[in-house]
Amino acid sequence: MLQAIGLTSTPRRDAPPAVNDLTFEAPPGRVTALLGAPGSGRTTALRLMLELDAGRGVAYFRGRPLHRIAHPAREVGVLLGDVPGHPSRTVRGQLRMLCAAAGVPATRADEVLEVVGLAGLGDQRLGTLSVGMDRRLGLASALLGDPHTLILDEPAEGLSPRENSWLYGLLRAHAAQGGTVLHTTGDPKEAARTADHVVTIGGGRLVADQDVAEFARTRLRARVAVRTPHAARLAAVVSREARAAQHSVEVVEEAGGRLTVYGSNCAEVGDTAYRHGVPVHRLADEIGDTGPAEPAAGSAERDDAAAALSELPPPIRVRPARGPLRPLRYELRRSLGVRTTTMIMAAVLVVSAAMSVLLARTDGTALPRVLAAWPALLPLPPAALGAGLLGALSFGDEFRYPALAAARGTVPRRLGLLLAKLTVTASFALLLAALTVVGGAQSLRLVYGPDLIEIPSNAVALGASWAGLTVGCAWAGLLAAGVFRVAGAGIAAVLAVPVLVVPLVQKIFAVPSARSVAGLPGRLRELAGWQLPQEADHWILAVARVVAQPVGTALTLSLSALICAYLFTSLRGKARW
Repeated sequence: MLQAIGLTSTPRRDAPPAVNDLTFEAPPGRVTALLGAPGSGRTTALRLMLELDAGRGVAYFRGRPLHRIAHPAREVGVLLGDVPGHPSRTVRGQLRMLCAAAGVPATRADEVLEVVGLAGLGDQRLGTLSVGMDRRLGLASALLGDPHTLILDEPAEGLSPRENSWLYGLLRAHAAQGGTVLHTTGDPKEAARTADHVVTIGGGRLVADQDVAEFARTRLRARVAVRTPHAARLAAVVSREARAAQHSVEVVEEAGGRLTVYGSNCAEVGDTAYRHGVPVHRLADEIGDTGPAEPAAGSAERDDAAAALSELPPPIRVRPARGPLRPLRYELRRSLGVRTTTMIMAAVLVVSAAMSVLLARTDGTALPRVLAAWPALLPLPPAALGAGLLGALSFGDEFRYPALAAARGTVPRRLGLLLAKLTVTASFALLLAALTVVGGAQSLRLVYGPDLIEIPSNAVALGASWAGLTVGCAWAGLLAAGVFRVAGAGIAAVLAVPVLVVPLVQKIFAVPSARSVAGLPGRLRELAGWQLPQEADHWILAVARVVAQPVGTALTLSLSALICAYLFTSLRGKARW
């Protein structure tokens, strides 16, 4: 049972709320249509139920609001607009990424692809899908977690009549298995044909809450359905005689020699056809809508729809989830599911190797800077810039292609998701840093011979500084993109560290120091209350020296500020609900 109680959207400026005190129910085992004209608040109502928009009221899914459901994908399947996926991602890759988020096996992707008729298109890119394929993929995404409730916004928009028939047959099959289905539509005839229960809204308020039979009887216009090989001729004579009799009649010509006549009846239309010698192949009074080639509406139509269930694909097998949301697996699939990550790393390695060879031609550049491909003219080396770009895209792509929108908010700000992104981006940054040094060393060995490469005495400290620089840039880009919801902000934050923050830190360091960090390990022992190993003194001082460098201090300050900003925006977002 889906219950929406008092849904009210937050009004903008002086305009009234798009949804105002909307209350209705969608019972299980039935298909419910949320009917309304454009601008009536249908989509806003769905977004309020899914807690995607701010407002008042609550929606209960089998007695629980969405934010109290541990695994939303197992309870609610959602299709709002187009499939929110990266255009370069494959159909199968998109579904497997969502499988990781929903905590279901990756094989589930192939099962739902088979059900929605996309089994042979798993390797096709999302950017090449037609409207019909995109809607099928959206339905597959909604069915991944085997949810009890399906919420679909205009699921038949842009589909052919045949695809419409398949779509609503599948929804009816889901309802026949005890599930709840709620879909929006702006066509009263479509609502009468596809739903068991119709909720009509207008201006954001409830207009009617009816069974489909009562809806068809009270809210649809009576009409006469005619099929004739001379549809244009019959339409002309019916309209002409209606004007002569000063009778209001509307004649709509449809495909296949069909006419729909509003404001008349079978006797009048039949008499007109007989007087003018127009053959008629079908003549019937209608109230509901039966589609292009079906008999009259009513109980017969519902029986036909029920019989059509046997022709649908087999129902999706129920599989228990293996565990909760596994953000690390999701983030790995998200990062590696497109070529962007590989291309960035490959470009960084090529540029770094070339710059290392050029820097080594003169004796003016120290070997560590040569291996890092960091000339004095650049604020950051290519590896650090690449790591920052990867971090910025980690959250930037989430907001640009919000694949997890149905799970809570535009991007769910779960701590687990943040930690997974930090872990994955740090791993990519460390891998990029190591490959840059190894690639630079091999390039120098190939071009200039092995004599140029000498391991410095402070290699460990240099390596720690190098790793900290790349990881810090990656995290700065990630956190900034998460705070400002765009990848460009992450890149700007990475560039701001050497351009703006480092000069400020250097001014601070330019002041003569009156204090020293000597004795820091001993004071840490006193503060901790337990004895640190003597070998730890060396490592503590090494870390202190790395952080005390201008770039290290600048990165530390920037990361601290971004973490505080991220936590602030997260808490503010939770407070809205």
